[in-house]
Amino acid sequence: MITSTKRIALLIAVTAFLFSCKKKFNDYYERPPSLAPAIYQQLDTRGNFKTFLSLIDKAGYKQTLSAAGYWTLFAPTDSAFEHDAAFNAYLQSRNISGISAIDDATAQSVVQYLLVFNGFERDRLDDYQSNIGWIPDAAFKRRTAYYSGFYKDTAANGQILTAIASNRNNAGGITYYVSADNNNKYIPYFTNEFMAAKGLTATDYTYFFPGTTFGGLNIGNAKVTQANIAAENGVIYIIDKVVTPLQNFDEYLRTKPDFSEFKKLFDKYLVQFIPNTDATHRYQVLTGNSDNVYVKVYSNLLAFSPNNENYLKTQDNDGQQNGWTMIAPRNDSLLKYMDSLLKEGYGTVNALPLNVISDLLNAHMWQSTVWPGKFASSFNFLGEPSYSNAQTDIVDKKVLSNGIFYGSNKVNVPNVFSTVYGKAYLNPRFSMMTRLLDVELRNIVTTRNANFTMFMMPDPVLTAQGYSYNSGGNSWTYLTTTNDSNRLNLLRMLNSMVVETPHGELDNLGTPGFKGIIGTYGGEYIKYDGNQIITAGTKDRNLTVTIDSIKNTRNGRVVYLNNLLYFTYTPLGKHLEILGTPAASEYNLFWNYLKNSTAYDPANFTILGVAGGAFYTIFAPNNNAIRQAITDGLLPGTAATPNFTPSTTADKLLVEKFMQYHVLDKRSVINDGKDIGSFATLLKNSGGDAIKVTITYPAGVFELSDAYNRKAHLIEAQSNQLSNRTVIHLIDNYLKYN
Repeated sequence: MITSTKRIALLIAVTAFLFSCKKKFNDYYERPPSLAPAIYQQLDTRGNFKTFLSLIDKAGYKQTLSAAGYWTLFAPTDSAFEHDAAFNAYLQSRNISGISAIDDATAQSVVQYLLVFNGFERDRLDDYQSNIGWIPDAAFKRRTAYYSGFYKDTAANGQILTAIASNRNNAGGITYYVSADNNNKYIPYFTNEFMAAKGLTATDYTYFFPGTTFGGLNIGNAKVTQANIAAENGVIYIIDKVVTPLQNFDEYLRTKPDFSEFKKLFDKYLVQFIPNTDATHRYQVLTGNSDNVYVKVYSNLLAFSPNNENYLKTQDNDGQQNGWTMIAPRNDSLLKYMDSLLKEGYGTVNALPLNVISDLLNAHMWQSTVWPGKFASSFNFLGEPSYSNAQTDIVDKKVLSNGIFYGSNKVNVPNVFSTVYGKAYLNPRFSMMTRLLDVELRNIVTTRNANFTMFMMPDPVLTAQGYSYNSGGNSWTYLTTTNDSNRLNLLRMLNSMVVETPHGELDNLGTPGFKGIIGTYGGEYIKYDGNQIITAGTKDRNLTVTIDSIKNTRNGRVVYLNNLLYFTYTPLGKHLEILGTPAASEYNLFWNYLKNSTAYDPANFTILGVAGGAFYTIFAPNNNAIRQAITDGLLPGTAATPNFTPSTTADKLLVEKFMQYHVLDKRSVINDGKDIGSFATLLKNSGGDAIKVTITYPAGVFELSDAYNRKAHLIEAQSNQLSNRTVIHLIDNYLKYN
């Protein structure tokens, strides 16, 4: 039995043991004396952050910055608040008389914007946190704790709505808003290392912040006076100015009347307010208000959503190292340009197709950060640089939370408007031609530094010929037949109406006496004679196609005709028959040998080895050259009496080989200096290889050389006869094969 004395002794022993254990436990888990105080306490101890601490208190962030966590805080001193004119202007813009009158919401916005998620010391601040690890010196922004949230906006119909910004680029109307994402704003900073890595200098910084000297580490328009102050819950940087929340493009344009016409194009045609259940519920819980909330959604036709703070979001942190750029034209410049644009054919802005409006806007939008010295080497959403000069044309410049804004006194006219393509694209009378150009030639004829002559294909003429387009089925109809051959036929015609003219070859088009032949983009040839344009198809139809007018563009000229430049369906043999049948024709002897030879199919008007749809050149010796070939034993008969219908196999083969050697295989050439060298004919040797002829230009004269180096020349006045993807020339000598 334990006596009372023993009980007391035991109790004392147990108490001493427990006290000893608790002391050891507290000693082990006690805050180490070497650990720096928390952010709030350090600012309080320093004594020159009273104003900022009062804002922290008003914002409700004292506990956050006193407790565990991991933050980067850019802390302005009392002097910064007192002498920062920009901050005072910020307060005045919000109708706040002074620091003492700052309300809780404003205090919260200032504190949250200076507070960055995670603690970054100086050597990590400009490193990009990519999915594959840190990328040194690649970042100039960090996501802050601040976001705009709900606000009032005005729809195109004038209705005032409770809205929230989209936080993603519009992906086809599917993804444009994620409820769990607050669309937090970014704060920009600039380090020596980042600037050097991007090829930037202090001048690039002062371009945006002319009142601040670049000191090697600047946060917005503020210089860092002390960096890397370690705290228990993060890192502190002391700055000499108050960096207030930056606006995004959407917010900034709302405050800039000089660019209201530019903004109006977005608001009226490419913005929707879409009701959102999650956002509405959150708003009603937070405010007790019964309003519905609408997400402000920009069209997926645009390069980016101007209210999206998250950049592309292909990686979670990609907004650290890049952002959007907008170079917006001032109202007077835009209105003047719009007046000229609408005169092209649509008449009113309301009549413009949405893709035309989006192209105009996208010409002013970049999915990358464009620095002042990089205008010419940075390409917008349409793949073009800015045509503004950063030093002489920019009237407003601002680093925003989601990119860089430039206000320009010049419209960045896109190539799709200013080139030959634009004359079709901007005129509803050429909607079918535009569709055809979009299939395969748009990227070609919008090349800024090229030169083209393009003949126009108006809708009324195409319609009168029986062509129509069904947008619902994306199909072309000719008369009552709908199949892809209609589209291919129209594309063939279109390709024959576009001519590359790098040296202004057709500058005198329409001038009396200016005549010739030229190759088109489709490889076929057209002829011109003063005011008349001739193709194989127009000649077959007995049409006289003439020029109505010509307009100049940035990369060439467009020619308006009274009809279309048709291609021909007539077989090559039929055209040779027309040329060679008259007894007085210089093609007569050549044609008579051909039509009776084993190389010719009279039922189909085709030559052996000539495939439909391919390109060829016929070199037809004139009558005297044919007679000489007979005399030289290359053709049967005599010069006086040609034998067009030989009976022996040897003579038939002689004619067949002769004919085949005078046809270039898969190649159509004219006297334009472009085709020089050896070219295959239809004639093959015993090994199956093509026997060739050579084209040269001694002293600038087109010259053919055969297998024996004998020469032949074009008889220009009777050459350049057009057929189905074939050109027919008359030559002054025959070609002798080996």
